Amino acid sequence: MANPFTLGVASGEPLPDGVILWTRLTGVPGRAVEVGWQLAADERFTKIVQQGTARALPAWAHSVHVRVAALRPGTEYFYRFRAGTDLSAVGRTKTAADPASSDLVRFAVANCQRYEHGRYTALRHLADERPDVVFHVGDYIYESPQAADPVRRLDRPGAAVTLADYRARYARYKSDPDLRAAHAAAPWVATWDDHEVLDNYRGRGDGSAAFLRRRAAAYQAYYEHLPLRVRPEAGALQMYRRRTYGRVADFMLLDVRQYRDAATMLGAAQEQWLVSRLTSTPVRWKVLVQPLFFARRFVPGPAPNLRLDSWDGHPAERARILAAAGGLVVLSGDVHNHWACDLKADFLDPSSPPAGAEFVCSAVSSRPPETDAEAVLAANPHIRHFDGHRGYLSGTAGATGFRVSHKGLEASGVRTVAEFITDGLRIIRVDV
Repeated sequence: MANPFTLGVASGEPLPDGVILWTRLTGVPGRAVEVGWQLAADERFTKIVQQGTARALPAWAHSVHVRVAALRPGTEYFYRFRAGTDLSAVGRTKTAADPASSDLVRFAVANCQRYEHGRYTALRHLADERPDVVFHVGDYIYESPQAADPVRRLDRPGAAVTLADYRARYARYKSDPDLRAAHAAAPWVATWDDHEVLDNYRGRGDGSAAFLRRRAAAYQAYYEHLPLRVRPEAGALQMYRRRTYGRVADFMLLDVRQYRDAATMLGAAQEQWLVSRLTSTPVRWKVLVQPLFFARRFVPGPAPNLRLDSWDGHPAERARILAAAGGLVVLSGDVHNHWACDLKADFLDPSSPPAGAEFVCSAVSSRPPETDAEAVLAANPHIRHFDGHRGYLSGTAGATGFRVSHKGLEASGVRTVAEFITDGLRIIRVDV
């Protein structure tokens, strides 16, 4: 049997006392396979903290999700897997801070990594930073047929529709060494956007049995390839949740697709959960982690001037969230460029006080749309920054400050193209 760990290793969903360890075996027989795992305090595995075995089942594409508990908060660990005589690569992970801690948390944000559009160089630089946690805000894969003029080709050029299609698409993406390196460098907490299923889909789509089968297949494949704590059930997968780092940051991840229809982005239950947390959390920074452009963005030129697939399609819901927050930081993506915005209770009133800050992450590799950035900035005074580089966000949250760097790729490597701090109500540019 060839080495079965070709898709790499990952960890995720960090809590103060635990993490999820992930791998998926390839090239193994269609039966259950015993997989050993080890967690150590050092990269050479001379100080084993915990170890055990898990069963990789064919029904779940021989993926393994090990729920490790009873760990120390805010602590770095290393892990690996064994199948037969084969050892996996070594991964680094870190538990979340103690609930009473005021320690700084170092995070990164990535999204939109269409395989055919380019290399994952941004993820290699992200991995080199070794953050405490990585947030991925959607379009981990693209279900679409192979793009025109591909930089690199898919093995299945047609659209992903079946479970086998989605599994093959994830495996193709995870063949990239930079993506594997980013997973092995830090724990990930991910949410999805649309391309994990179908471009611009909403909720139950057209309601047909065919679409619901496709969505269920896509949700299962997403679980099989990411270090999640919960499995899909009855064609659904619980995705909205929070990850809290001490007294410093409450990262609230949203699902903007599964419960969506013409009337709502989040659905009643998710919105109630979010508003309740926003109004009750004692933590310093309230941070939404979600895919879509949150601030109002009027695009001059031919209609439609507002992109209704973003939060501009649900302004009343957005206003309720801002009213509940009392100062909010939003980390988002989707649009394949870097943006930074002041959030307003009333975006159409220039005198409306600031209500929060949004930092929009550019794409890892996906090609950008044509954007008249000067016209958009002129029409939206609350939008403070645009940059067209591919890249990612790198940030820190501490007891007294929240800082975000927009990282952009250039021929010579990666550089900080803009940096901002926020007091939770407005953004302030930092010279770089």
